[in-house]
Amino acid sequence: MAGPGGPGPDGAAHHRPEPGPWPGPRLRTDALTRERVVVRLGTVSEVEAHPAADAEAFDRLRYAGVFVLLFLFGTETFLVSPLLPTIARDIRVSEAAAASGVTAYVLVYAVCAPFLGLLSDRVGRRATLLAGTVLFVLSNLGAALSSGLGELVAARALAGLAAAAAGPAIWAHIAETAPEGVRGRALGLGMALFSCGQVVGVPLGSALAGLAGWRSAFLALTVGTALAVPLLLRQVSGAPARAAATGAEAGGAPGAVRAVLAGWRSPLLRKALLVNTVFHAANLGAYTFLGALLVQRFQLTVTELGLVGILVGAGSVAGSLAGGRLNDRVRRAGRLGMPLLPLWGLLLAAGTALVAKGPGLPVALAGVVLWFLASGGFVTDQQTLAGTVEPELRATSSAWLTSTMYAGTGLGAWAVGAFADVSTGTLAIGAGLALLAALGGALIARGLTVAQAQVQRQAAESEPQV
Repeated sequence: MAGPGGPGPDGAAHHRPEPGPWPGPRLRTDALTRERVVVRLGTVSEVEAHPAADAEAFDRLRYAGVFVLLFLFGTETFLVSPLLPTIARDIRVSEAAAASGVTAYVLVYAVCAPFLGLLSDRVGRRATLLAGTVLFVLSNLGAALSSGLGELVAARALAGLAAAAAGPAIWAHIAETAPEGVRGRALGLGMALFSCGQVVGVPLGSALAGLAGWRSAFLALTVGTALAVPLLLRQVSGAPARAAATGAEAGGAPGAVRAVLAGWRSPLLRKALLVNTVFHAANLGAYTFLGALLVQRFQLTVTELGLVGILVGAGSVAGSLAGGRLNDRVRRAGRLGMPLLPLWGLLLAAGTALVAKGPGLPVALAGVVLWFLASGGFVTDQQTLAGTVEPELRATSSAWLTSTMYAGTGLGAWAVGAFADVSTGTLAIGAGLALLAALGGALIARGLTVAQAQVQRQAAESEPQV
């Protein structure tokens, strides 16, 4: 999933002028696009001038509502898998049939997220975030009350719609309200809390399901989400003027489709989305077979595989937090590109290779941690990039990141599954595509650096000579 928007921190003590909407028609040329990218990433002087003020202005409690929601979204996303046998037995269907609820969630999210992200960019974060939250409450209540497969699949599809509405708005909200100097850290913390849903939320939900039945886990999600609504109402503000102005440009259904595809017309975002697809074909595509791979190599039990899941979540949390902090540190040092993007690809290649062919279980488990450390760092950098390069498309870009993630996951899983030996498939697809993603990340980082240098040169040349 991915993830929300709108709020509270706009009024933080640290004051810095908000860039206004870009004048004139939508900018398309390479030169203007490069200028836009560098300006949106901020200037060296702005980032360096107030590092302490930025850090002080990052009040985590102001994001409590969306952070709670991210944790609950992360829990719900990963909760179905361990409950699948119990659910299937209770509603008297096969596990494969019960898994269609997962398919419904993913398909609805992937198809609807870009359009709902556009809606968030047009009407503001508050409306789409709150609507998504209400739908999330109803979907989990529906899952808890479902008595058959059809009702369960419908509830899961509604959950996908809820996440598609709230998720992109959350990430856009954090990106546009967090102070410039800690934007990466704020997004990283959000991603870490989403990952905590797997590390903490899933074991708690599974334990509750063991005590009171699987429906109780969905009822707990219903109550937890409802309790977050008052925080969201207080902390998420209404639509900014820029979003309202953008909404006036609608041109009916064809205009809406063009607007949804606007991110693909940006050269930088187009590259980022393609790299995102390749990275997750290696990352989550190979992850589909992680359990089968560890059973094949080391004969792990189901209980032991559950402990491996904790390592997966812990690696993701560490990567998300580290990625955000390192990204902010790099930018404060005056390097406004994304120099860490290729590093995450290289670490992913190393991690998947260790899991697939590393000597012994301890080395393979170290590979799992490295694998998802890279995953958490990459996703945080990508959300930072999407929230910075095209500010008027923040939610739409975030939605496309998740849609391409799902597309990459499906392609990667198909490719790994095409190999007769899962270990060989993980090495070839996981490590091979990770190296390709590292190359793409390097091209993005270089493009940003070149654009920055060119705009700084042009600015110096345009200054009046004394």
